[in-house]
Amino acid sequence: MNPRLTSRSASRTAIASAALALLCATPLIARALPAMPSPQVQLVDGVIAGDRSITDTHQINVFRGIPYAAAPVGIHRWREPQRVASWPGVRDAKAFGPRCMQMALPGIRFRSSSMNEDCLYLNVWAPAASQSAKLPVLVYFHGGGFAFGDGSEPRYDGSHLAARGMIVVTVNYRLGAFGFMMHPEASRDSAVGAAGNYGLLDQQAALRWVRENIARFGGDPRKVTIGGETTGAMAVSAHMAAPSSRGLFARAIGESGGAFAPNGFWRREKAEKVSRSLAARLGADSLAALRALSAEKVQAAMGTHREPQPFFWPSIDGYFLTDTPAAVFEAGGQAPVPLLVGSNSQESHFRTVYGPMAPTPENWTLILSAVFGNEVAQARAFYPGNDADEINRSAAVLANDLTMSHSAWRWMDLHRQTGRAPVYFYLFTHPRPTAVASATQESAGENSSPSTGAPHRSEIAYVFDNLDQDRRYQWTSDDRAVAHIFSSYIEQFVKTGNPNGINDRQSDFTRLGRVTSVVRPPRWPAVRQERDGLTRQAIGKDTVTMWDASAERQALVERIMKARPGAN
Repeated sequence: MNPRLTSRSASRTAIASAALALLCATPLIARALPAMPSPQVQLVDGVIAGDRSITDTHQINVFRGIPYAAAPVGIHRWREPQRVASWPGVRDAKAFGPRCMQMALPGIRFRSSSMNEDCLYLNVWAPAASQSAKLPVLVYFHGGGFAFGDGSEPRYDGSHLAARGMIVVTVNYRLGAFGFMMHPEASRDSAVGAAGNYGLLDQQAALRWVRENIARFGGDPRKVTIGGETTGAMAVSAHMAAPSSRGLFARAIGESGGAFAPNGFWRREKAEKVSRSLAARLGADSLAALRALSAEKVQAAMGTHREPQPFFWPSIDGYFLTDTPAAVFEAGGQAPVPLLVGSNSQESHFRTVYGPMAPTPENWTLILSAVFGNEVAQARAFYPGNDADEINRSAAVLANDLTMSHSAWRWMDLHRQTGRAPVYFYLFTHPRPTAVASATQESAGENSSPSTGAPHRSEIAYVFDNLDQDRRYQWTSDDRAVAHIFSSYIEQFVKTGNPNGINDRQSDFTRLGRVTSVVRPPRWPAVRQERDGLTRQAIGKDTVTMWDASAERQALVERIMKARPGAN
């Protein structure tokens, strides 16, 4: 990759100005207002009552645990989401709904108080005086390997983005076997012939709920952006490829992932095989027998996050997806919407490539041969290894390519060529700060290796401007300035489809009577091919436009991915 950079002095000025503004600002943690009436909203299915809080001096209405579909239990287990029943009176929406059945993962924090199969709930953050404002909407899908996570996690809190004049929605969706088991009997038992991909269908049901209800919170159903990180990003790319999700969103954001190799979705045959293996493990010879089991017994049969047995994944089911997302994008059949997509500089640590082996030229040759086979000679040109330092640098690049970076790059490249809409490509480079002593063990669950860049999932707190929601790290003024820049890009993209904004970038704030920072992040150009590569925004302490010259390396990675058995 050519490291030529632009606008360095402007970026440093923006960082310094942002840091000063943030240091002088009011505390960023949302606080509850004393003795204030509970805000109420009349939904299609009934009335809800939420909370009101203050964030950055702005009043925010928060509604938690809103049901967007019926409980997927009993005969509704392993069935497409059903419409929620209307309720009488006023439903309390002040507590997060239960998180979906899932494996335990060290380091992940929830604000939901329990786990339950009855889990199809979403959360809404909206400016308090916005009910007729027609604000843009961000619907965000959490990550977690389609096996854990939920919309209550503090890092996804929507308060700070809502304070900038938008509505934020986070969504729970079914996970693991509950979300992706494809039993051979399921399609015959479904009113629409669906089997598997229930978690993705849950997300789609949430998007339909948003279309029906978001105007009642002050949102514009025509200005919905879907976003997500890791597997949430893969889901976003799948919705772009799914015909039945067309028209439910106008923009898309993907952080560190996409439904492309090495993260491609399974073929139906593999999904059914894995599902049969779980049924055999549980001793259930029919779908009815599986539905009769307790949720806890089904979950226990899936093992732990270290040893998932078996592991579940989305599939090309013939209903939600009729072909692989890669094939859809190659043919230009995806939703033609603006896309903001990228990855982090340390999605995986270099030690994951060579493990306990010493970083010697001889061992590096063995590793490249195992990964690239007959193309090892070309691989050496992209991943040289003449000494330990060079091997570590190459291993860091390879570790990224073999996890999330290549799938994000492939998503970007296909959409820029066939998507008929602008693409904004980023590389998040800012290292996460040191963990405080009392939190070292807890934070180790997410990333136990020394940081040589921006670790996997570390961008989330910066995207949502939620550093103060995570007290495990010693945040600095640089961190707050980077959060201001990244969240400002997200804000403007949600509002306009362009991370730089259009015309008066503060128009929404002015109309709502808000006072905002005057610091404008460095300009971020849409992806275009130039002499030195594709334009890409490096977001960090020095936020600059760079040139990504990795196309030949990405083509090599794509070839070896396609050569793998069962690759999509």
